[in-house]
Amino acid sequence: MFSALRNSIAGGALAAAALLTALPMAQASTIEPGFNASTLPRNDDGSTGLVPIGFGFNFFGTTYTQLYVNNNGNVTFNNPLSTFTPFGLTSSIGTPILAPFFADVDTRGALSLEVTYGAGTFDGRTAFGVNWVDVGYFPSRDDKLNSFQLIMVDRSDTGAGNIDFYFNYGQIMWETGGASGGVDGLGGSSARAGWSNGTGDPGTNFEIAGSGVNGAFLDGGPNELISGSNIREPGRYFFGVRNGFVVGVPAPASLAILGFGLAGLGLFARRRVH
Repeated sequence: MFSALRNSIAGGALAAAALLTALPMAQASTIEPGFNASTLPRNDDGSTGLVPIGFGFNFFGTTYTQLYVNNNGNVTFNNPLSTFTPFGLTSSIGTPILAPFFADVDTRGALSLEVTYGAGTFDGRTAFGVNWVDVGYFPSRDDKLNSFQLIMVDRSDTGAGNIDFYFNYGQIMWETGGASGGVDGLGGSSARAGWSNGTGDPGTNFEIAGSGVNGAFLDGGPNELISGSNIREPGRYFFGVRNGFVVGVPAPASLAILGFGLAGLGLFARRRVH
């Protein structure tokens, strides 16, 4: 009997290994289509006026219904932000910010696309998004292009002002503008990614590992954004906001899990649903 049990477990392990081998690799880009009803014209260091989000967003006790889309890879809520050299987000910066890629974006190059934004849906829920897709860097350089996105999702079904927000990444080929110490888009004061309510208080801010580190976020870098994640979906970072606080992420689930219970043996797969 024990021999049969041992053989069953071994067979289950082999089956699990075969299943994992057969699973397709995740796509490198998590950029979602849409969110492009409005356009921020070609510019360097520009911003929109106040743009309606379409729902309320309670961020550490203040509810926002509008925001500014800033060309340099972020959105702010109290004032537009023209700063092109990225600063750290974990100190007192004076402005609430969501920044998927805070760096000197310049969309004046011929091959660069413009920043777009607008309402849409994500997983069947009302959402607002901003696309920095195929954007160049200062000064009007388009030999390297980056693609990243912010999506804010209405989660008022869980409480007034609650949202989920996502940082999505396609390709990251440059990290710094020429006025921030970069040479050909590299080195100098490198990009930062994260969020803050502006106060610098503990628990009110976050930066993705690799922020401000030369080469870290680039494709092939030690903290490349296209393969990084906090939900095991390469190129996508998730943040849930509940009752004004960023509450972290759901427990990550494996693509396939080999389970052996006291009640029996079985091979099962579980997919994360966001």
